[in-house]
Formats: sequence, structure tokens, C-alpha cells
Amino acid sequence: MHLLVTGGAGFIGSNFVHHVIAHTDHHVTVLDKLTYAGNRASLEGLPDARLTFVQGDICDAALVDELVAAADAVVHYAAESHNDNSLDDPRPFVDTNIMGTFTLLEAVRRHGTRFHHISTDEVYGDLELDDPARFTETTQYNPSSPYSSTKAGSDLLVRAWVRSFGVRATISNCSNNYGPYQHVEKFIPRQITNVLRGERPKLYGSGENVRDWIHADDHSAAVLTILDRGTIGETYLIGADGEKNNKDVVELILTTLGQPADAYDHVTDRPGHDLRYAIDSSKLRRELGWAPRFSDFTAGLADTVQWYRDNEAWWAPQKDATEARYRAQGQ
Repeated sequence: MHLLVTGGAGFIGSNFVHHVIAHTDHHVTVLDKLTYAGNRASLEGLPDARLTFVQGDICDAALVDELVAAADAVVHYAAESHNDNSLDDPRPFVDTNIMGTFTLLEAVRRHGTRFHHISTDEVYGDLELDDPARFTETTQYNPSSPYSSTKAGSDLLVRAWVRSFGVRATISNCSNNYGPYQHVEKFIPRQITNVLRGERPKLYGSGENVRDWIHADDHSAAVLTILDRGTIGETYLIGADGEKNNKDVVELILTTLGQPADAYDHVTDRPGHDLRYAIDSSKLRRELGWAPRFSDFTAGLADTVQWYRDNEAWWAPQKDATEARYRAQGQ
């Protein structure tokens, strides 16, 4: 197959491209705008014969139409995805997450191209810390930030294009990813790189907020499974039973790097900070036979810590500007 992967130079997208090249014979075309969160270096080392890179915007209808016409399937990762940034300036989130998805849907509609849409568990809002429930494919949407609301909107567009126009699409909503190639603005790589630089990690509020973590390679394997065997029109939740509160994650990062578990600072909590996410991925496991490789979060985190140890040249250029922006926000 010839896959068009939008956002393929970003964190989760680049991990998917690496996974596809390693585990299939597919050719991949990456379309990426290379905003601050996209990094061409995340695709270095992949064979030129298997990968075509195009720098461009998913809102560029002419470019999108040309690339979709040449593809057998589109896997749509491209998104503005940082909650803090969406609180500071929501407009890029509306432009990319809503209008960009619309542009892609119109192109796949014209060309009859298979489409898979990558989304997030944040569209469901949050759960109470002591609630035994987990999100399922039928959980009502209840987004709480400009980021999650625009992702919810893009999901609904995909569903409407399936029903109204017969677009051959599937959707996946995934829990929080960690692993290689993640921008240092995000929680886990920020804390890892702080410790590697001899700085104290920063923890929002009390740190009791719970996230359901999944290694990016497991996410990639799940998406490829859905692309190959998923039922058109269906939504699949992707998770690895990795619930951890932020305090425990920071302390595990510190101890993994040989530091005292309490060597971090609390900072003012994020406005509207969701309490808990938890994914029930039983439909994906039962119907399509997927299972995570990194079922042990401690092992997956150790693997991630080692990647950041070994790849300072990749993350160092981002670090100073990221920390300057956080300092300006008092974080």
C-alpha cells in the first residue's frame, strides 16, 4: 500500500512511520507543516525508497487533493495537541483540528480513499479519581479545553462524512502516549530532560491527576491493526491499562535516573485540569486481536528515559525555548 500520513514528523506520527517501515512493505508519504512540534530529524535513518516527505499544510486543499489522489489510505495524525497552548491561543486548534480534518475528508470523499482518524481520550472529559469506570466507545463526549473540544469536533466530522457521504473511515481514541521523539513541552519528556540537565522537575498542583499511559509503539501497532482489519464506521479505543497519577510518574522518572524521589517542585495547577482518564480497550483486543507490548509501564518508561539519554542532540535545540515559555507562565 501507499500510505499518506499527516503529521508524520510529529511525536506519535513519526513513531507510526517508523513502525510501518519496520513491520510492512508499505510506502509512506508524510505531509507535515513542520510547526514547532514537527521535527524532520524524527524521520532520519529511514530508507529513502520507502519514504517521501512533503512539507505542507493540511488546510491546503490543492496539495491535499494531489497527495490523497496518489494514496491507498490516509492516516490522519496532524493536530495541534498541547492543552496549555490551546488555553493561550485557541485559534490554531480550530484551524488545524477542525478545518484541516474537513479538508482531508473532502479529499478522501472525492477519491474514495480509505481514511483513519487519530483522536484522543480527552474528548470524553474526565472521571473522578475514585470512579471505577473507564471510557468506552459509547461514552458521551464532554471536552473541557479548546484542544479537546476541537478534537471532539473533528471526530464528529468524520462520523458525519461516513454516514452522509459513505467515506470509508475509522476512528481511534487513544490514551496518553509516551516514548521516543516526543517534544519536551510534554509532561514525561519535560521531566526527563529537566533531570538530565540537573534541574528539578515541575509538577502541576498536588500531582494527583491520573493519566492512562501507552507507549507510542503500542499505539502504532494498534492503528496499523485497525487500518488492516477495522470495520468501516467504527471507533476503537486504544489503551494499555497504564493508569498512573502524575506524582507517581515524576517520582519514577527521578528514581530511574538515580535521584531522590522527592526532588521536584510543585507549580500552580493548569486551569480546568482534568482529573482522570482511563481507557477500556476491550473492543479492540476482542474484535481485532491487538495487545500492547509494553504492558509494564515501569519497563516502558525506562526504555523512554534511555532514549532521551542517548538522543540529546534531538531534544536539546527545543529545550531552552520551551523552558523560557514555561517560566513566563510561572510554570
